[in-house]
Amino acid sequence: MKIEKLRIQYQNSTLVDIAFDIDKSLALVGQSGSGKSLSLKALLGMLPENMQMELEIEAPFRLINGETLAFVPQNPFTALSPLTKIFKQFFASEDTMKELFEQVGLEFELAQRFPPELSGGQLQRVIIAMALSSHPKLLLLDEPTTALDPHNREVMIDLLKTLQKTMGFKMLFVTHDMKSAGALCEDICVIKNGEVIETGSLKEVLSQPKEEYTRVLISSNFSNREFRV
Repeated sequence: MKIEKLRIQYQNSTLVDIAFDIDKSLALVGQSGSGKSLSLKALLGMLPENMQMELEIEAPFRLINGETLAFVPQNPFTALSPLTKIFKQFFASEDTMKELFEQVGLEFELAQRFPPELSGGQLQRVIIAMALSSHPKLLLLDEPTTALDPHNREVMIDLLKTLQKTMGFKMLFVTHDMKSAGALCEDICVIKNGEVIETGSLKEVLSQPKEEYTRVLISSNFSNREFRV
């Protein structure tokens, strides 16, 4: 599928003006303020009312949130109501829930618990299971590994790759973590100030970046981030 045009404007200023292809899995990468999160909100139909959007897509399906389009947020601890048991927030049949819990490697009895009773890794798996309950064509991921410790991050990336193979969805992974992007995605689109500055095979870009901005992203050290197990 192709995002032939994604333009976001506020008053007389253009905040984002990009285009990219999602063949199988694409990492949309940039520093904070680059426009990557704003682009994600646009695809989800979550832009503020005072912003205007132009969106042109070439795809064999329409982007419909909750049907062909699903979303995994950055922080699983704020994605669900902490006062409601998980099964009551999971809009699918019990058989579907059991099947999805098995696919993401969780015991089904966890559905009877409240979200704060689960670890970060467990809760992120629940969120992924919920996102996949509608069998989406495109899965949008907003840095879903950043709230996890290094071990759980690696496990999560392996899980997403396995699920993509079995379910056949495309992935758009929004991040500024080049290490996770390199482990999960085949292609990359680097944006700066709302514009594409480099794109191509992720292996090629990581090994031979053309832009200094990309080289800085690759060499950045994220070891000072906070993780939750």
